[in-house]
Amino acid sequence: MPSTVVHVAFAGLLGVALLGDEFDTRAILLVMGCAALMDLDTLIGIVVPGTHRAALHNVWIVVVPAAALLWDGAIREESVLRARWGTYGHRVAWASLAGVLFAHVLFDAFFNGVNLFWPLHDRFYDLSGSLLVTDQRGLVQTFVELDAGTLAESTVRGTTENTHYRTGFDPARDEPATAVERIFPIAATGERFVLVVAGFGTVLVRIVEDRRTD
Repeated sequence: MPSTVVHVAFAGLLGVALLGDEFDTRAILLVMGCAALMDLDTLIGIVVPGTHRAALHNVWIVVVPAAALLWDGAIREESVLRARWGTYGHRVAWASLAGVLFAHVLFDAFFNGVNLFWPLHDRFYDLSGSLLVTDQRGLVQTFVELDAGTLAESTVRGTTENTHYRTGFDPARDEPATAVERIFPIAATGERFVLVVAGFGTVLVRIVEDRRTD
């Protein structure tokens, strides 16, 4: 699965692109930090088994704050967030939510799956797959697979009671901790290593440029 380092690097790329003129060191660190916080449910899962990739890897983590931001910015007569932090606050908040959604929740959903609608609906969805064009089958996607009109088992996995994602903190449910190797991945594939280098490199360059301008 993508490591926290990979998630943070991805969020850094999104932050640099989305913050625009509101970019500064504090803003980008907040965007990257929010993406990192989602992996705290790794530790929650030790106390409440099964909640890793559920407690903080669901759509409500983004939908609820996004609804609050829309209400504050578009419906209220006077925005509390804008009154205190101006346009800067709104831009950083939206960029942070984008980082959480794309760099973490959906990134993991398309990589071994997450419990997208927990706790309202306890079911892990694995959207791993591919999108391709062939000369015989045309456009083919395997992200969401159907069996007789219903989601296939390859897409719909188990629940928090019977699904476990191994981590360095919680390597296995049924084996003694001393019997398994604790692995804390940084970049498990070459593609993710490139993403890490590109993400942190881009953020570093942008911070240097921002400070030179100041």
